[in-house]
Amino acid sequence: MSFLLSNKGKIKISDYAFERMSNFRQNNSEDTEAGGVLLGRFIVNSKDIVIDDVSIPMIGDKRSRYSFVRNAKSHQRIIDNQWFKSNGTCNYLGEWHTHPESYPDYSGVDIDNWKDRLKKDSYSSRYLYFIILGIIKLEIWEGDRRTLKFKKLEKI
Repeated sequence: MSFLLSNKGKIKISDYAFERMSNFRQNNSEDTEAGGVLLGRFIVNSKDIVIDDVSIPMIGDKRSRYSFVRNAKSHQRIIDNQWFKSNGTCNYLGEWHTHPESYPDYSGVDIDNWKDRLKKDSYSSRYLYFIILGIIKLEIWEGDRRTLKFKKLEKI
């Protein structure tokens, strides 16, 4: 599945990454939110990005029906391991989490958290990407570190 970026490139979510996230859809009333980080590549000589993998919930994450807070140290270890294993080609691209709604939209808490990620995280591009996986649909937003604004990306 691919989405159109602001720069007219595209961001592709690999089948593997999508499947890993989909395993945590909140299909039942007792399911808690889940999430992690997005890991992938900037395609050389293009404006395209591929999300190859995601981290999944880990010990130390805080999960409830309507919230997810990732344990920064645990997920950072995964980011660091992938970076070193790939000789610096696998990058932190953003975050994902689930919502217990069919067609997800961000909350005020999500926006505050995303702005924190844009301001505080270390990453190599102008943008981070934020996925919310609902029961039926997945949505992705592009966050701009310069403006701290978010644009919902169009599926292509």
